[in-house]
Amino acid sequence: MSPVVMTSRGRVRGTDRGGVACFQGIPFAAAPEGRLRFQPPAPTPVWDGIRDALAFGAAPPQLAPAPGAPAMWRPGDGLDCLTANVWTPGPAGAGLPVMVWIYGGLWKHGSASMPHYDATVLAGSGVVVVTFNYRVGFEGFGHLPGVPDNRGLRDQVAALEWVRDNVAAFGGDSGNVTVFGQSAGAASAALLMGAPAARGLFRRAIAQSVPAGVRTQTEAEAISTTIAQAAGVPATWDALAGLPPEAILAVQDTPLRVHEDGFTAFGPVVDGELVTGQPWTALEAGAGRDIDLVCGFTDAEFRGMGPAPAAGVDLERVAEAVGLDKAAATAYRRTHPGLTDTDLFTVMLSDALVGMPTTRLARAHAGAGGHTWLYDFTWQGPTLGAAHGTDVPFVFGNATSRYAARFLGSSPPAGFDDLSGQLRTAWTSFAATGDPGWPCFSLNQPTTRLWDIPPTDTAYPLEASRQIWERTTSA
Repeated sequence: MSPVVMTSRGRVRGTDRGGVACFQGIPFAAAPEGRLRFQPPAPTPVWDGIRDALAFGAAPPQLAPAPGAPAMWRPGDGLDCLTANVWTPGPAGAGLPVMVWIYGGLWKHGSASMPHYDATVLAGSGVVVVTFNYRVGFEGFGHLPGVPDNRGLRDQVAALEWVRDNVAAFGGDSGNVTVFGQSAGAASAALLMGAPAARGLFRRAIAQSVPAGVRTQTEAEAISTTIAQAAGVPATWDALAGLPPEAILAVQDTPLRVHEDGFTAFGPVVDGELVTGQPWTALEAGAGRDIDLVCGFTDAEFRGMGPAPAAGVDLERVAEAVGLDKAAATAYRRTHPGLTDTDLFTVMLSDALVGMPTTRLARAHAGAGGHTWLYDFTWQGPTLGAAHGTDVPFVFGNATSRYAARFLGSSPPAGFDDLSGQLRTAWTSFAATGDPGWPCFSLNQPTTRLWDIPPTDTAYPLEASRQIWERTTSA
């Protein structure tokens, strides 16, 4: 018999996946179209009868993430994208730990319907898993006068409010919610830890590969002006809301004029409300110290983020491009003997884009008295090594998706099941009890879990890099 659950807006019918019930495409907010376009999320209407929750809702408007990759959204899909999905092994009242996933994707890609986020295996470990869509690109993070910024983050808060109000009906404990996410999803989790609007909505967070990258109001205004000019309209709500999403998508990368502009024009905007600075800024002041935090990085993040450097890379120039001084190149050579400048390019970019931001988050939270655990995912895959995103298939236990094949090859390597099981046990144990299974990280004892076969615990592995960055950024 198909499972039926009563939510705050109406009943939904799911499917049984061999002991795990799955509900897909449940609206947690109204479609952001018409007068709701570029506005904060609004309540979804109540429905009569039983609504089938058998298929994912539409992805938020976006371009394909890479040439040849399948498009998650097409113009005919429209804007009705604010939906949630639930996988649960328990009936109502079971009081299971809840894990809420926030996808990454450079703040301009991503959808909960991506196959590698299927949570059947993870939920089978004894947790209720919720995934959801939030608006990305200009729809979610474009700045417009008179309209609240950070609509994508506001969607995330609305989804967490939906979890609070409804997850008990799916067997979850609304008082024991863990937010977890990767890349932009990890930065989202960190920002929500310090956001007053999200206070009380979750008690733990897992941040996998936290990037830096917020926009000031001035930067956000300039980006919107450039995009509007490329679209041939004023940078106003009336003008841009009158364009179909595909018209904005066609020009939303216009601000990326040179390589130094990075991979995306979008990111959270410092609005003084949801976002006060980089993801660690609010935590340094003590916000979110009552939220337990696991955070970490993969050992060679840049391999999954950008192209390999050409031969003869100018490491001094690279150092300056990421905010260091030229002398930092010499320091990297001295602290990493035996590596070529080409290898050091990957090390330096991995540190700049994720390693140091994640470290700052861990140190900020631990320094303010928060319970913090740090990890380094060092397992080497057959294609890209320990690249950005390699850990995601291990967390979800999904080894055969197109995404997983990028890191694991055409078939899962030996040891995948074992390491995936250990990582899922750590994540779900943390969600249940607040203990992932290795010692806490502190400024005096920066113990770090190395996720490999077998996992080990060691001192913080990026101390040499941290000191180089500390000298430069504090000068």
